[in-house]
Amino acid sequence: MKLSIVIVCWNELTVIRDCLSSIYSGTHSTEFEVIVTDNGSVDGSVQFIQGTFPGVRVIENGENLGFAKANNVGFLASSGEYILILNPDTIVHEGALDEWVRFADQHPEAGGFGCHVLNGDDSFQPTAEPFPTVWRYWIWALCWHPLAYFVDMFVPYSYSHWKGGTERQIDWHWGCCLMVRGDLLKRLGAFDERLSYWCQDVDLCHRIWDAGHSILYAPKVTITHLGGLPQGRCGLWFQLEKYRNLYHYFHKYYGNRGARQFRHIALVYLWARRLEWELLQRVRPTEEGRKRREIYRVCTEWNKRLDPILFVQEAAEPKVDTPS
Repeated sequence: MKLSIVIVCWNELTVIRDCLSSIYSGTHSTEFEVIVTDNGSVDGSVQFIQGTFPGVRVIENGENLGFAKANNVGFLASSGEYILILNPDTIVHEGALDEWVRFADQHPEAGGFGCHVLNGDDSFQPTAEPFPTVWRYWIWALCWHPLAYFVDMFVPYSYSHWKGGTERQIDWHWGCCLMVRGDLLKRLGAFDERLSYWCQDVDLCHRIWDAGHSILYAPKVTITHLGGLPQGRCGLWFQLEKYRNLYHYFHKYYGNRGARQFRHIALVYLWARRLEWELLQRVRPTEEGRKRREIYRVCTEWNKRLDPILFVQEAAEPKVDTPS
């Protein structure tokens, strides 16, 4: 098998039809398989896939394993020379997968491959980024990123003055569409399951580079990423999970000091956002604003009370009052 496409599904009925249709209608010269690893969907996604796309292999996990672990289930079941990690809210353009595989075959030195990604309105989506560092997260927290237009040292999480039109090496690529050599992916141990919903793609690309392989960006391969998150994934639980994953990431690559530094960064960012939303609510109160203010309040308290090292080593985290 040349290409295995692994898609994690969690109540994705509204988007997965177009994703799967685009794969099957736009891929012509590449032998491929599609594996959908389902995290306990209750919206009829599994039944729809099985009835409409019988060639898709559906693995029913029976519960929400998280993005990293569910992908790993799919990776273990795959047999492709290349494995494409693909979000269900993507649309693969005509001939994109054929071109992507040709590009990868021409670059045996590379272990992973990104591509040109568009938003739903056809604008450029910057899915290729430099690796996160303590300095780059300070830029993010302090909102210094506009200075990147003048000085590269202030680039927080994107490559300035580049819109994806040229082939280049990149540090990492979003996991919405990332292709990796199958044997390399399995040799590296696939996704780190401690990073359940955030940073698992960064970490994987880090390990690909550490293993002596580059990550290449293929500008002629185009995929649209709608980028939508089903209801509930943008709420408090998801935000706290993001911080949990970031502590693991910074500890893994920057040690105890990096984890402690990230806590300071998170608190500065959250205090600033709390103040911003507090002022907005006083000027023009809305229900959405009230919810955001509460999320920032809880996240601030959680990070304030957290011991980063105890959390990473023993999974110890504080109890905080959450909105009803």
